[in-house]
Amino acid sequence: MANTDILEYPTTTSLHLVADWMELGKVRLTAMVVITTGVGFILGSANHIVWLTLLYTVVGTWMLAAGAAAINEILEIEPDSRMNRTKNRPLPAHRMSLVSAWLFAGVAAITGATILLVLVNPFTSLLGLLNLGIYAFVYTPLKRRTSLNTLVGAVCGGIPPIMGFTAATGRITAPALLLGTLLFVWQIPHFLSLAWMYREEYRRAGFKMLPLVENGGPLTCRMILSYSLALIPITMAVALLGIAGGWYIPVAPLAGLVMVYLAIQMMRNPNRETARRVFLASVTYLPLILVVMVAQSVPHPNHWNSSAQAQVTGTKPLAIDHGVARPHLTSR
Repeated sequence: MANTDILEYPTTTSLHLVADWMELGKVRLTAMVVITTGVGFILGSANHIVWLTLLYTVVGTWMLAAGAAAINEILEIEPDSRMNRTKNRPLPAHRMSLVSAWLFAGVAAITGATILLVLVNPFTSLLGLLNLGIYAFVYTPLKRRTSLNTLVGAVCGGIPPIMGFTAATGRITAPALLLGTLLFVWQIPHFLSLAWMYREEYRRAGFKMLPLVENGGPLTCRMILSYSLALIPITMAVALLGIAGGWYIPVAPLAGLVMVYLAIQMMRNPNRETARRVFLASVTYLPLILVVMVAQSVPHPNHWNSSAQAQVTGTKPLAIDHGVARPHLTSR
């Protein structure tokens, strides 16, 4: 078992310390959280983006995500020490103390939730705290108990774009749920292909990933194919709802067909290379879809960008003044 009683850092440089903090907060993973939150905000903003509120939203969301990631690493020190891809993280490698890690997690989470609560709206802050709770205290322990952990983890990936919409509009709308569903469905082929590639490492760590439970059998491949197929109608529903048009309409199904083709290849010949192709395709697919969706977005303020924040926060509709959102003042 990894020694978790270290209370001081070993001698190191400032750059190494910064790198360790970034690793503890899983900066690459949380970057995707920030991007999907920002996309949700932009799409929810329709004709007018309040840039300062967008900044508060992405910073608050990032800090909450970093706090959740840190708690995840704290709770997984022992299994992380058994995996080649994670054993050099700061906690299993003994470069950081538990006290420091918990302090980072607490400060990041509280600061992020406060930013969203005070500078955005309470509903978005509540969603962020809910996501932190699911990721850190439901998904993390489930990884060692059931292969259903992947579905729970996918829920965590689907909430940030919904938070972006609620930050912009104050409510959960059909476009918000659709974007959240897209992120949920995309994560299944993304993470199952990754789990197939690293299934032996997950075995050493004691994680119950689907490719291990069925010993790399056909169910994993069927799941990857099924969810890849589901991406096509979901992305086309984005066009049907009038969220995006133009080049998005041909790009979305074509990108989905590539995912389906690679999933079929993996199902016919499951090996590390075919799984790797699915994984790399998923890494390319999501940014492509989101960029084209934003670039070809069709604003319909009457559909979802209303003053519904009053329904959630109890405030009056937001007034926009020089890029800063603030409630109308009324006398009592």
